[in-house]
Amino acid sequence: MTIRVLLADDQALLRSAFRVLVDSEPDMEVVGEASDGAEAARLAAEHRPDVVLMDIRMPGTDGLAATRMISTDPSLAHVRVVILTTFEVDDYVVQSLRAGASGFLGKGSEPDELLSAIRVAAGGEALLSPAATKGLIARFLAQQDTAGEDRDPARAERLESLTVREREVLVQVAGGHSNDEIAERLQVSPLTVKTHVNRAMAKLGARDRAQLVVTAYESGLVRPRVE
Repeated sequence: MTIRVLLADDQALLRSAFRVLVDSEPDMEVVGEASDGAEAARLAAEHRPDVVLMDIRMPGTDGLAATRMISTDPSLAHVRVVILTTFEVDDYVVQSLRAGASGFLGKGSEPDELLSAIRVAAGGEALLSPAATKGLIARFLAQQDTAGEDRDPARAERLESLTVREREVLVQVAGGHSNDEIAERLQVSPLTVKTHVNRAMAKLGARDRAQLVVTAYESGLVRPRVE
């Protein structure tokens, strides 16, 4: 199966470089390019890609707004958005996840990392394993916790619908672990882990694993650690 990719970045040179890289892979193809968020949302609806590589800072409609537009469109439920960022502003990270992004990647990443990120996102995983990513999420959510902002009491209530095992798996997901790693930690099969993850997403109304991570932090199931 070919992974269909949409590129969204206001810098034509970067889009060109990404296109060459993606199109060089036998299992990927670029189906469109956008120079701003509004165009990205329009092309996503038109081409229905599997993955959108979305720059967060673009003129006009930015990547955050575009991600929200895509993730709230029921007809684009299968589309996964990977935010491209320079890690300059911490709060953009969690805002992106809340908006529906499946994760984010630094623009300075190696080509192999970018290609791997596309495959991971297309496969339904969340790009949340790097320590830097978890650190940024933890710091921002700790700040939100202190300020008492954006708290949703209903999140904690929905956790009550989870079984003990589903909660254990959710904690592991929030730690950035893959299904195989969780299976080894809990001594169950990867298929069992996948089943628990899918059930947790359904019960919590999470779009994907990235949303599960945010829910785990915001509900208090996992406490942020500020380093």
